Amino acid sequence: MRVEVAGRNDLHREPPRTDDLPPLPYRLALPLRKVAKPYFRWKYDLTVHHEGRFPMTGPLLMTPNHLSLLDAPLLGAIAPRMLHQLGKIEVFGGVQGKLLHRFGQIPVDRSSYDTLAVRKSIQVLRDGRVLNIYPEGTRGPGDFSRIRTGVAYLAMVTGAPILPVALLGTRLPAGDVEGFPPAGSRVDVVYGEPFSVDRVPFPRRHSDVLAVADRIGDVLRAHVKAAVEATGHPLPGRPDQKDPDD
Repeated sequence: MRVEVAGRNDLHREPPRTDDLPPLPYRLALPLRKVAKPYFRWKYDLTVHHEGRFPMTGPLLMTPNHLSLLDAPLLGAIAPRMLHQLGKIEVFGGVQGKLLHRFGQIPVDRSSYDTLAVRKSIQVLRDGRVLNIYPEGTRGPGDFSRIRTGVAYLAMVTGAPILPVALLGTRLPAGDVEGFPPAGSRVDVVYGEPFSVDRVPFPRRHSDVLAVADRIGDVLRAHVKAAVEATGHPLPGRPDQKDPDD
């Protein structure tokens, strides 16, 4: 899910304030995770690789590739720690939206620069929790060929380490990004080595954020390539249908 830095020539002169925000709820998600994790292990041929690389304390930016609708619920269930995940505001309506809010998830209005979503994301990291953000910004081939600036900005503001994650098998070749793989499908989740970028004081030029995003992209591309080689599980390629709303 994309979180962009506003303006090509902007200087971010004021640190984003978060002390006026109410704490994000999450405790309702904890019992759900206990049910969902064995469910996904029962439904899919699921293998989690290098789980020991997942930091068990402190702030963390989790950065998976994005293939299908399965990605968010799967990671939310099996990650060693509770995740706060960014999601498009369109799915936060009605009963589903109320539950997502209660589960500590963060809606993003992609029609404008969503300051509140950015502040909530920083709040999660300042509180020492885990934020899951999809650097590609959309479901697609999952090769990290395009990296948006949100993950770089958040890392530069907070100094939180970045955890690469390669998802393999959450969409089958030529599959639909709006669908789920069939029951019994092989799914691999490969954690990489956490790494950090320098925390940069204000002001931050957009060109600086772009440069950091490029460096992060290099690490993420190398990780997903290594994950494919190590598991023998290829990426699915481009989907049949491009989801214009993700």
